[in-house]
Amino acid sequence: MANKVNILIVDDDPEALETLSDVLEDEGYKILTVNSGKEAIAEVTEEKPQVILLDIKMPDMDGIEVLRRIKKIDKDIPVIMTTAYGSMDSVIQAMRLGAYDYLNKPFDLDKMKILIKRALETQILTKKLGYLVSELEKEYKLESIVGESPRMYEVYKIIGRVVDSKVTILIRGETGTGKELVARIIHFNSPFKDKPFIPIDCASLPQDLLESELFGHERGSFTGAIGQKPGKFELATPGGTVFLDEIGNISLATQAKLLRVLQERKFERVGGTKPIQIDVRIIASTNADLERIIKGDLFREDLYHRLNVISINLPSLRERQGDIPLLVKHFLFKFRSESSRRKKYVPPETINLLMRYDWPGNVRELENVIESAVILGKADPILVEDLPLRIREKAFPSATEVPTGKVSLKQGVANFEKKLIIDALEKTGWIQVEAAKLLGINYKAIKYKMKKYGIEGKP
Repeated sequence: MANKVNILIVDDDPEALETLSDVLEDEGYKILTVNSGKEAIAEVTEEKPQVILLDIKMPDMDGIEVLRRIKKIDKDIPVIMTTAYGSMDSVIQAMRLGAYDYLNKPFDLDKMKILIKRALETQILTKKLGYLVSELEKEYKLESIVGESPRMYEVYKIIGRVVDSKVTILIRGETGTGKELVARIIHFNSPFKDKPFIPIDCASLPQDLLESELFGHERGSFTGAIGQKPGKFELATPGGTVFLDEIGNISLATQAKLLRVLQERKFERVGGTKPIQIDVRIIASTNADLERIIKGDLFREDLYHRLNVISINLPSLRERQGDIPLLVKHFLFKFRSESSRRKKYVPPETINLLMRYDWPGNVRELENVIESAVILGKADPILVEDLPLRIREKAFPSATEVPTGKVSLKQGVANFEKKLIIDALEKTGWIQVEAAKLLGINYKAIKYKMKKYGIEGKP
């Protein structure tokens, strides 16, 4: 790689230029040299060097101004400042402007070689990070949330209003409704998208370990604390997001510490005494009835109000059944792209069956069902028989629900059909056109059958 790397050396001292050029050419680098700031800026624009060695003191334009202009052209080029002893104020200013590091004159050539190698490694990592952030932005676009129901449009409106701020957010919804997805979408569509997004599952960790994860700990603060460890809040600072999943599960002691973080934006590590200031956005989620838990003295009311500045309520899938066809289409596209088993479509009878099911696991359960059907199904379409037995059994009444005793086959079928029609009407709010679609029949047919079975309308 070294013989392909361009290094630009900027210095008005011919001897320094010659020395550095000879040493770095011996290392296999391609060297560009200039003796003025204006020439340096021109070279950066035309040659796009991977590393720059830039002298702070030059006659036409000082190195600080050159650095400032270089960073406007390409903020990711590592710039190593070179300086004589006694100019540390300029070095500090350069570091604040984005310089990678500095070298004192006379040069320690071994240190210079190490610095250049590290600068190149950092540049590669920076490019990879930029690519990953770009990919995350694509994955967590607002369009990643699928749904056209009125409840979902309310969710979209709130997300659009909060992405540009650091306001604390509480996301509420049943398991599987997509609370973490919403949190990630808020983060990766915000001005802070290049900062860390750090999730922590408050339900899965013991409380002493949870405190250590959130706030960090000092060496010797508890058995096993063999060294100092920063917590999630520190790691997200400055500007990142900490996502506290299932906040209703934390202990009262941890709640008190979290309340202080929300009020003062500071805390101490476990076993520490030094206050640590933080700059993070906090998003919390819960599937619990926090108001009920507060009444039971298991959750602090003051913490609840601090968390609930903005509330996003995600509907369950059974509250937005009309979105099921859209979600099925979305997941079908996703999994057939990832699998060699390329299912082409989902026929109406399969959609109808999916819409009759209650989906206790919500969108996550539907996603898993479609993934399984894509992988295990034998035909191009996803057929009813490709769906799990639990869905087929719950969507249709079982044989045991048909009255037993002296019932003719004709009467049994009639009872079964009547129950199906009533179930469809109840699921669609007794809107006959929608119920007919759910059953896969036309409007005239459902009107006829309602009259036949004495179904007169919403009770």
